[in-house]
Amino acid sequence: MSATGDDVRAVALSLPETAEDFAWGMPIFKVARKLFLTLPESETSMAVRCPILERDELVRAEPTKFWIATHEANNAWVRVRLSALDDRAELEAIVLDSWKQAAPPRLLSESGSGPQ
Repeated sequence: MSATGDDVRAVALSLPETAEDFAWGMPIFKVARKLFLTLPESETSMAVRCPILERDELVRAEPTKFWIATHEANNAWVRVRLSALDDRAELEAIVLDSWKQAAPPRLLSESGSGPQ
């Protein structure tokens, strides 16, 4: 799969209370006004929320797909190369996981998208 920024946008905007905005020179996505995804690098990658321990494991396991931007080293974010994604299901799972980490509890229970 060669995912595009438009694919990311479609997945993100399909999630409840998600809005697209523009900041820091790139498209950003928020759920209930809380940031959960950005589209930097000319929309060839995305930055998503990811707990630091999981993020470090992802980067070690698949360094051609995941990496950590220098300015995000101490934050719970990971970068994802869109061209390295296996399929649409993987894109959807990554975006949904990031959304869940930012969404308020009421949204998680209302949408049935609470932690599995």
